[in-house]
Amino acid sequence: MTGSAVFGLVASLIGLAVVGDVSQAQDATRPEGFVTTLDTRHVPAAFAPWVERAGRLCPEVSAPLVAAQIEAESGWNPTAVSPAGAQGLSQFVPGTWATWGVDAAGKDGGAEPDGVADPFTPGDAVMTQARYDCWLAGKVKGLAGGGDVTRLMLAAYNSGPGAVQTYRGIPPYPETQAYVVRIISAMVRYTGAGAGTGTPDGQRGQGDQDDNGSAFGDRVVAAARKWLGTPYSWGGGGPEGPGLGFAQGAHTIGFDCSSLVQYAVYQASGGRTLIPRVSQVQVTAGTAVARDEIRPGDLIGFALHGSYDHVGIYIGHGQFIHAPKTGDVVKISELGDPYYADKPQRIRRFG
Repeated sequence: MTGSAVFGLVASLIGLAVVGDVSQAQDATRPEGFVTTLDTRHVPAAFAPWVERAGRLCPEVSAPLVAAQIEAESGWNPTAVSPAGAQGLSQFVPGTWATWGVDAAGKDGGAEPDGVADPFTPGDAVMTQARYDCWLAGKVKGLAGGGDVTRLMLAAYNSGPGAVQTYRGIPPYPETQAYVVRIISAMVRYTGAGAGTGTPDGQRGQGDQDDNGSAFGDRVVAAARKWLGTPYSWGGGGPEGPGLGFAQGAHTIGFDCSSLVQYAVYQASGGRTLIPRVSQVQVTAGTAVARDEIRPGDLIGFALHGSYDHVGIYIGHGQFIHAPKTGDVVKISELGDPYYADKPQRIRRFG
């Protein structure tokens, strides 16, 4: 399979633990998956039915994920051939295709099999891709601890399941790490607007907060609160949920400060908004908000050690939810705590 250019994924977090509320820790045992509704406006019309069908093969493989993979692999070119000999929409090398190739469609685009599994036939390629993804998800699921199957599956698609099993996580290959990030980021483009919950952004429904809050902000807070009590994991987690970290987080499945915020905004938006991964960049995204105008769901960044190296989500009543540091858990802390109160802060709003 082909990947993308080298991408450096750095999770920056240094924090200090303070007393928090972990009374909802039991909610952290249920990982939240990616939204699954396909926005067909960004998929070539001839391929959309196959992508939607492929997204129903197994729980770990959604239609937006299939579409994002195709974009990364071939740019939607069904006749693509890579320098390494990978072929078709999903860029299977001949050896892998010989094992996994599915005869799902006719060469003329028809929905009926024609007796030949062909990597250059879009229906065959897409269904084979999903079939292989599902198998890979089963191979790596035991390494994920319930929260990181999607990333590990994508890494296995790019580098092979053996590499993922050897490193018990995403291999330290720049191409593979870039591939995973590229597809997760591209999924936003293929996610349907109907995938979110609550009223659409900018509209208010009965029971929404008054001007001191918003329906979107409420969803951001709710998404983060689900993970109270979840372990801190340096470099772990992302828009799909908690995940296995690296470096000092290599053996822990959870979130760091910036991935928790990224997750909450992504889920609150129904997959339409994927904010940057690291705190120093997150505090430059969205809309700047004055300190006296902060409301629930706003991101609040702290310059703890000379840069904006920590971030959390304001939840109201002078409190914020965050993932503080290695050895700690997602918790609620007070903005009035002297450690945070006297540090430079930036507030940003999304939605």
